[in-house]
Amino acid sequence: MSIITSLQNPRIKDAVRLRDRRHREKQGRILIDGAREIRRAILGGCRPLEAFVCPALCHGDDAQQALAELRSGETELIEVTEPVFEKLAFGNRSEGVLAVAEMPHPTLATLKLPEKPLIAILEDVEKPGNVGAVLRSADAAGLDAVVLADPRTDPFNPNAIRASLGTIFSMPLAVATADETLAWLRQQQINVFAARVEGAVCYTEVDYRGPAAVVLGSEANGLSDLWSGSQATAIRLPMLGIADSLNVSVAAGVLFYEARRQRSA
Repeated sequence: MSIITSLQNPRIKDAVRLRDRRHREKQGRILIDGAREIRRAILGGCRPLEAFVCPALCHGDDAQQALAELRSGETELIEVTEPVFEKLAFGNRSEGVLAVAEMPHPTLATLKLPEKPLIAILEDVEKPGNVGAVLRSADAAGLDAVVLADPRTDPFNPNAIRASLGTIFSMPLAVATADETLAWLRQQQINVFAARVEGAVCYTEVDYRGPAAVVLGSEANGLSDLWSGSQATAIRLPMLGIADSLNVSVAAGVLFYEARRQRSA
């Protein structure tokens, strides 16, 4: 491996810039921080172009396994010193390996669904940590796909990747406008259940056993009017305290597991 010792190295600067959405889109690349996330990216078919490695920090089994998988492919490995890696690493978790990969562009056309799919739709969600947490719950509950409709963050924000624990690379994913998403759901003849604070039906009183899409809105504004009226069944989660809503990732987990419970009964 070549060794980089300078914080001013152009390759280090380019990688650090990938924390910013504008630079991710400009470079067409993403930052994958964390050994487990790198391994799951490779398993999901997202082969890193280059990886920055600090041997002094690669203590854990996940880091060693990630390095072994990176070495087995065509990824360029670049050794860096600890100060350089600290500049690259996202947050406080430093596992000694960080990768750069080509940005995926998931679309509705790429989704392959089973006969009776269970899908999550996230409209206008802003916080990448929430996007990642919903993807993690969707993976755990065995959903068939997640669609980001009019997202205010790109799904491959490093925070989203980290919050998803790398499941973003294995969960079938699409990004589209809300109008495109609704038209696609109609075409696929998928029942739509829109989570609303004022929903007329309790979330446990609807049938998720057929083709079903659970739709959740932004942290601040909830769902748009696109998902109202005959377009969707408005469902609610009982709020028994003084709070009038749940965090979107918490609500998603409750709804996903209710749907899974019904489908497993």
